[in-house]
Amino acid sequence: MSNDLLSQMLKDIPVPRMVKIRQHFDDTKLDDPIAELKLKLEESGCIPTIAKGSRVAVAVGSRGIYKIDEITKCVIDELKRAGTEPFIVPCMGSHGGATDQGQSDVLAHLGIDEKSMGVPVRSSMDVVLIDTLPNGLPVYVDRIAATEADAIVVINRVKPHTAFRGSIESGLLKMIAIGLGKQKGAEATHQLGFKYMAENVPAMAARMIDKLPIVFGVALIENAYDQTCRIEVVPAAEMEEREPELLLEAKRRLPQIMFSNLDVLVIDYIGKNISGDGMDPNVTGRYPTPYAHGGPEINKMVVLDLTEESQGNVNGVGTADFTTQRLVSKADWIATYANGLTSTVCAPTKQATTLSNDRDAIKAAVKTCNILDFTTCRLVRIKDTLHLGEIEISENLLEEVKGNSRIKVISEPFEWQFDQEGYLSK
Repeated sequence: MSNDLLSQMLKDIPVPRMVKIRQHFDDTKLDDPIAELKLKLEESGCIPTIAKGSRVAVAVGSRGIYKIDEITKCVIDELKRAGTEPFIVPCMGSHGGATDQGQSDVLAHLGIDEKSMGVPVRSSMDVVLIDTLPNGLPVYVDRIAATEADAIVVINRVKPHTAFRGSIESGLLKMIAIGLGKQKGAEATHQLGFKYMAENVPAMAARMIDKLPIVFGVALIENAYDQTCRIEVVPAAEMEEREPELLLEAKRRLPQIMFSNLDVLVIDYIGKNISGDGMDPNVTGRYPTPYAHGGPEINKMVVLDLTEESQGNVNGVGTADFTTQRLVSKADWIATYANGLTSTVCAPTKQATTLSNDRDAIKAAVKTCNILDFTTCRLVRIKDTLHLGEIEISENLLEEVKGNSRIKVISEPFEWQFDQEGYLSK
């Protein structure tokens, strides 16, 4: 069956008129995150505990954290000012195709490289075994950080995880257990599945904190507009106690789609820099495991394109129902499958039903969303799951907007415009 035939099957499916709206979330933020970070570093008293001349591994991950390059540079500059010798270690499990160069490239895409930071980026997938948990899981750590660093500092955002629930989810301890563990460590942490991740992540991190010179972590919380609203410098010994409180705040600030039931959700971009799952299930309500929950109920989901920063890793595309040939043409399936093999969750790495272009993918979602009258389709379009301030909704959702003080209509109804190849004008 050719794509032309599929297009013919879909040609009479209507696409609703859309309206732009602005969703209002708590926009509390730090006016100057870097100044706040300097203050927190000074107040914590952590850096002076590191001896002058010490080699300090600064562990940085792959997420699209607000101003992550400036935050990393600030930490490095303060370490230098204290007379230490910092260097950067990519801290991202199996991301970047699970290769030395791939992980360096991921950081470079985030503005973190030797030139911009003024220190070496030392990337290696080699690990050392430092312990074994009572349940038999090995505890691995990056060889360079474990054997060539006198001190280790980790930087990460605290947020709800996309595949499990617990008092500790995604944050400093996960960064240590999975990020610093590289591919082997990430694989070990996931070995028994997400059902036990809430136990295994802190258990592994605790062993690593006990056996490695981890001094402190920089914990970041972002508001719903992807801006830094809280920075904490947490000594290693206090991480397990402090993270649950930070996680609760992060959950309260999570952006959301303010419609609980949709026929179709259209997402312009997925990518590893947006979420480990390409798109945050906490926003879409589509989870890769049964051990997490929350979010809207969505019948059909479409993903249109891939971020450049993702470097071909299309993890998450399998969570969607439909995608485009454009996205698939950018896929590095080996890197994507490596992600699934490491996490043991392979459904998100499958190829979604692929149509020739945006128009056909969206029409396919409308056709299959199980409603009698396609003109009544409840449809929402978002740029990605990090940016939910301004979104587009189908005209028939306007009735639900009335009386909602958190939503403002900012356009008249309009028709989507597709180019000659059938792609949306973005």
